[in-house]
Amino acid sequence: MVEDRYDMTALRRVHPKLKDLKDLPYNDDQLRWEAGGRVGKLSIQGVQPKLSARLDLKNQAFELVDQQGRFILKPQNGLYPVLPENEDLTMKLARLSGLEVPDHGLIYGQDGVLTYWIRRFDRTGRDDKLHQEDFAQLSGARRETKYDSSLEEVASVIQEHCAFPLVESAKLFRLVLFNFLCGNEDHHLKNFSLIEQSGGMRLSPCYDLLNTTIVLKDPVETALPLRGESKGLTKEDFLDYYGQEVLSLPPLMIETVLQELAASLVQWPDWINRSFLWPKFKELYKSLTDSRAERLGFKWLTVNSEELEVLNAVSLQKGAGGHQSFFKKLEKQRYESSYCLTDQQLQVIQDRQAGSGGWQTAYGLLGSKF
Repeated sequence: MVEDRYDMTALRRVHPKLKDLKDLPYNDDQLRWEAGGRVGKLSIQGVQPKLSARLDLKNQAFELVDQQGRFILKPQNGLYPVLPENEDLTMKLARLSGLEVPDHGLIYGQDGVLTYWIRRFDRTGRDDKLHQEDFAQLSGARRETKYDSSLEEVASVIQEHCAFPLVESAKLFRLVLFNFLCGNEDHHLKNFSLIEQSGGMRLSPCYDLLNTTIVLKDPVETALPLRGESKGLTKEDFLDYYGQEVLSLPPLMIETVLQELAASLVQWPDWINRSFLWPKFKELYKSLTDSRAERLGFKWLTVNSEELEVLNAVSLQKGAGGHQSFFKKLEKQRYESSYCLTDQQLQVIQDRQAGSGGWQTAYGLLGSKF
């Protein structure tokens, strides 16, 4: 029954008339055989096995097709375990982090093995195709040279081709930070794209996001180097150099992105625990994101019930100097009894601990946690 497997709200996002979703009529081996047999017939590429599909509303099921499919299916990979589960989780974390992602999910096969599916974002209407170019095409690279670039060159593509480069640069900044946080070390030129819509060229919705660190034996930290380095990158490399110098983002915009990421990060452990990853990969995923977040200056604070009551009371008080606004922002970065705060917020807490009164009590409470 669909109630046991799929969320009805999610099914309705796929199509308003979708009330069920039947298992794929293939087992895992058959799906990979189908993917191998259709290579060259499909308009989708990449090293992972892929299939094109349409939604058959009459039968409430996906149907494999060679042309005009609106969905891409990715079965299990014979070399690396649980890649569909990994990509599904990572894409959900991306959406939680404020990135634009297409509808996606997991579907069972005949043997109970999961396959990842995603809606194609370059299709619209009945047969219309949106103009899309990946950054390899835009920068004159080939598939064989998709790693021969840098994050600085990615930024220059946006400056050259986007109608509103500051807006798209902020999106790129969020995506680059997200890739670092989630361990996606295979985001090469073909995984960045621009798509043309009525307002001009803009960054496409995200695709091919997954934690490669937990499956690759000798990973780097970024497929495209920053400042000539692919590992050992620091908070200053990402925020001061890439955010401010390369992308020319105002400090307030950078801090806003960081606070929105913090509001997401505090929920990541719960999402990882509820994912379909194997237990050992869940632990590896959480350990990696914790260490990467710490390198970017994020810090987790945990409070007990009495302390939480104090902080909640203070956030409702009227006050001068932006105290109430500050604590309301902190509330957005709390999940249950844990907060995830940015380095700048920690500095504000330290600076405002002196004195007396309700605000200082709250600042002192948080300040005692680190």
